[in-house]
Amino acid sequence: MSARRRLALVVWSVLVSQVFLYPGLSDTVAALGGGDDILASTWFLVAEFGAFVCFAVVWGVASDALERRAPFVVLGALGGAASYVTVAVAPRLGLGFTAVLGLRAVGGAFTIGAFSLAITMLMDLSGGHGRNMGAAGTAIGVGAALGSVVGGQLAAIGPLVPLYGGAAVLTAAAALAATVPDRSPDDGLPLGTLLDRVRGRPLLFVPFAFGYVDRLTAGFMALTGVAYFRDAMGIDAAQAGLTLALFFVPFAVFQYPLGSMSDRIGRFRPVVVGSILYGVTLIAVGLAPTYVAAAGLLVVVGLCGAVVSPTTMALVTDVVPPTERGAAMGGFNVFGSLGMLSGFLVGGFVTDRYGYLAAFLTAGGLEIAIAVVAAGAVRKIAFEPESGTASPKLRTD
Repeated sequence: MSARRRLALVVWSVLVSQVFLYPGLSDTVAALGGGDDILASTWFLVAEFGAFVCFAVVWGVASDALERRAPFVVLGALGGAASYVTVAVAPRLGLGFTAVLGLRAVGGAFTIGAFSLAITMLMDLSGGHGRNMGAAGTAIGVGAALGSVVGGQLAAIGPLVPLYGGAAVLTAAAALAATVPDRSPDDGLPLGTLLDRVRGRPLLFVPFAFGYVDRLTAGFMALTGVAYFRDAMGIDAAQAGLTLALFFVPFAVFQYPLGSMSDRIGRFRPVVVGSILYGVTLIAVGLAPTYVAAAGLLVVVGLCGAVVSPTTMALVTDVVPPTERGAAMGGFNVFGSLGMLSGFLVGGFVTDRYGYLAAFLTAGGLEIAIAVVAAGAVRKIAFEPESGTASPKLRTD
């Protein structure tokens, strides 16, 4: 099996472990002593993603400075697996929900290392940034699609079973990551110099901003989207998992070809036009009058997400040299994790105060807004193919 496929499987595994929890999240949180309202589920997810924010760059900078990635991926996956098991047994240990939130934060600090650095290892491979990020995006989408379906079935068996399933998948990911050779640059920079160079690349904030909003909508769907379908449409955890798959399957299947396509046609149209369509269709889901209509629109949302996600990640690799990719991808994941965090908070609090429709309008409106506001910046930095070749050219006009 090629290194690209093994790394994609590691990324896939991390996503599977997370998404296992989403279809039956409210049941899991209640079993852990958190209650059954949407705000308890919000804090359960926020604890993990808050740690993602704090530690994503730490892992990236450490791997660039030490010129190693694979050992950190293994450590992150094993630490995440241990945290899942500990959370699952917390009620038997007499630990309250506050302690559970602390354990979720510890697990998040480990898991983000496995996720971020596995993507960074993909970035280190040859073959085209769009193709490599398409592989990462496909792994993310397939992991989310399978995780939503299987997670719903696991939740139907028992509210804590998805936690044990996540631990098993992360353990397998650690074993697989240990077989991938490092291809980190052999001319890594000192920590201080590396941080200065990343801070000195303001162009990175363009893909970072898009990554933030894209992940905000993902966090919104993971929490509020599931709650919406379960509450408003009256479906159970198993059917909620199948419903989420309507979004995640096209999101997964089309990321690799669409990521590769951006190597040929450039990044501007997939990022800007794709983001606008993504926001519009997301709002349409909240306006749909029936379950069938909303479910059908989820497929369209997934297709739009498949256009945007790998191309945005490819923009990161377009801007920085190989020696700074670990820290740059760490920064991207910080913004992405902040986005997921914001998606949980925006979805949870807006829904709690104003209802589901207002939450969908907010999430979709933010996706449209970033595309409109940042279109000029994307056009300035977007890589476009040179005439007759697939080689990218940085726009500076």
